[in-house]
Amino acid sequence: MNAQDRTALNRLIAYLKPHIGLIIGSLLAMALVAGAETSIPALMKPLLDRGFTGQLNSKLWQVPVFLVGLALVRSLAQFLSNYLLTRVINEVLLKLREQMFHTLLRAKTAFFQKNSASNLINAVVFEVNNVLTIMGSMLISLVRDSLTVVGLMGYLIYLNWKLTLVVLVIFPVIALIMSKINRRLRSLNREQQTLTSDLAYIVEESAAGYKVVKVHGAEEYEMRRFMNKAERLRQFAMKSAVAGGLNQPITQLIASMALSIVLVIALMQSTSEGTTVGGFAAFITAMMLVISPLKHLADVNQPLQRGLTAAEMIFAMMDEPIEEGEGRQQAMQSLDKASGAITFEHVGFSYAQEVGRQDALKEINLTIEPGEVVAFVGPSGGGKSTLVSLIPRFYIPTSGRILLDGIPLDQIRLSDLRKQIAFVSQDVILFNDTIAANVAYGAVGDEGVDRARVIKALEAANLSALMQELPEGIDTLIGDNGNRLSGGQRQRLAIARAIYKDAPILILDEATSALDSESERQVQDALEHLMVGRTTLVIAHRLSTIEHANRIVVLEQGEIAEAGSHAELIGRDGLYANLHRIQFSNA
Repeated sequence: MNAQDRTALNRLIAYLKPHIGLIIGSLLAMALVAGAETSIPALMKPLLDRGFTGQLNSKLWQVPVFLVGLALVRSLAQFLSNYLLTRVINEVLLKLREQMFHTLLRAKTAFFQKNSASNLINAVVFEVNNVLTIMGSMLISLVRDSLTVVGLMGYLIYLNWKLTLVVLVIFPVIALIMSKINRRLRSLNREQQTLTSDLAYIVEESAAGYKVVKVHGAEEYEMRRFMNKAERLRQFAMKSAVAGGLNQPITQLIASMALSIVLVIALMQSTSEGTTVGGFAAFITAMMLVISPLKHLADVNQPLQRGLTAAEMIFAMMDEPIEEGEGRQQAMQSLDKASGAITFEHVGFSYAQEVGRQDALKEINLTIEPGEVVAFVGPSGGGKSTLVSLIPRFYIPTSGRILLDGIPLDQIRLSDLRKQIAFVSQDVILFNDTIAANVAYGAVGDEGVDRARVIKALEAANLSALMQELPEGIDTLIGDNGNRLSGGQRQRLAIARAIYKDAPILILDEATSALDSESERQVQDALEHLMVGRTTLVIAHRLSTIEHANRIVVLEQGEIAEAGSHAELIGRDGLYANLHRIQFSNA
């Protein structure tokens, strides 16, 4: 076992420490099971030596009673050990999932860019179960089966140490086989893990883009893509099964060879050393009983390797840096309600992880007054979305700084900073919950939802008609990402969520892009009412929607090309005026 494996095991063991009482109880029950296994051959010896002599021995009638009693004790102890162990494992599983999801919710933006949703689902929901397998298999096999093997081997030595030496030859041979198979299993399990995530990602893509798949007739293409990956997964699963499955038959073969040698030696001993039938039968019984736990110990190798591979993935995810730790939060400034003054000082940003890519933003200097409506326009890829993403600290500037009410953003507690911001993106994200829960998103439990505010926010977003159509009103479930609503309704519901939050800073990233002309007019009216007294940053490609903004900032290749009111920019006849002419000539 390498250092990485030992580290993973030590971390798993640390999760077991709070449940030490239950573990000790399970271990004691396992010891009872092992003791019962060892006692069975011990009862066979007097029964065979004294029970078949032609004379009735009244004391030997106790042996069947003891056998039944041992079976009862063994069954109860086995149930108790399994129950206690399962309880411990599920407690640890819950804790692992809690910490993984905690990290997931607080991970940096870069983490989500390098991991697909299917990879994260696979890790949190499925791979963590493999850690449960490793813990269960190890505790059962390394404790109960090990104790059984030790007890039976001790009894074998007591009965006949010479024959036992033959049995002991099995152990180093099995250990050698396991070490050879071990390396093969590790590489196969890692490849299986990657392929499983890839397969899940194909399913996720096909399900999310089902309309595109159907319109383009791409069912055969997607099927072929899926089956190629599934076939590779099958091949690796079979290779893993072959490598892991060799343990048991080889162990049985070696045990059978040892048994044959034992039979020959025992027959030779019976003529010279007076080995009794009962003694030989007890020895063979103990030897046969020791094979089963030995096989279990051999078979633990495959789930052990699979579990260790899963543990590495899980702990790597849990070790991901989060946006802001508790220690850093305490050292930062709190902010109750901002006035909304935003200042960009020499701000630059680069996607450093993408080699060769130009800086997304360069030397951005801009001051936005409280309550001012500032629109960002320009060619695609100019840096508009990147710029507004810096304000909630989805990204951190690589140069310069941003201030809110004169306080640098990196000195404001992150949770307080984001309370000041309502965000509506062109990519609407809704949750498979009720309308009320989506509008009041972030409220904990039904009691945290202000239903009156929800209704007012929906009315402001011109969704009154929708509430009247639905039989359950604001308690209606909207489906996966709001798939029971039209595109315009989904967009307006997202706007209602921003209205409900009532934050001093409003970020609108193409917020009216999915609306028809009538809905756009209604929502634009609601937004203009909402923007009063709030600092509003608007990203718009449709220039007609931002003509009344206090200021329009034109971004090109990450730099501010020009800024001013609509009238001023038209008068300059620069980039903005050119974009305006193109749009209106096309219209």
